[in-house]
Amino acid sequence: MLQCTAVTLLPPDAVLRLTAPGADGPDDPDPYVLCELGTHDDDRHTEHAAYLRPGRTPDSPALWFFWTGSGPERTHRAESAPWCPAVLRRLDSGLVRRCALFDHHTASHSWDVTDPLGNLIAERLVPGDSPEG
Repeated sequence: MLQCTAVTLLPPDAVLRLTAPGADGPDDPDPYVLCELGTHDDDRHTEHAAYLRPGRTPDSPALWFFWTGSGPERTHRAESAPWCPAVLRRLDSGLVRRCALFDHHTASHSWDVTDPLGNLIAERLVPGDSPEG
């Protein structure tokens, strides 16, 4: 499943929460966030979600930004949410992978969500290629 491509501007109050002393967030957060969920059936009524910052420990709830709609009809909230408890276990390889989304998320788990630009970017990279040219 492809990743949702909804993007929104973070409201000033969310940016302030990220940059507040002791917030453990980035010093200069990106003002835009991208939905990290798999594609939605109904973008007007399904809540989008973007990961903002980790909790104090790896298992503690993380700060997420949720929004629905766009323009003047957009509603949003920023709140801590516990991690999804789902785990993918591959018996043949011994791989154990936790879902990287919040608990009770819509759509697929993180291991089934593919960034639509990831393959395009990877195709452009060739061995020995350098960002400096």
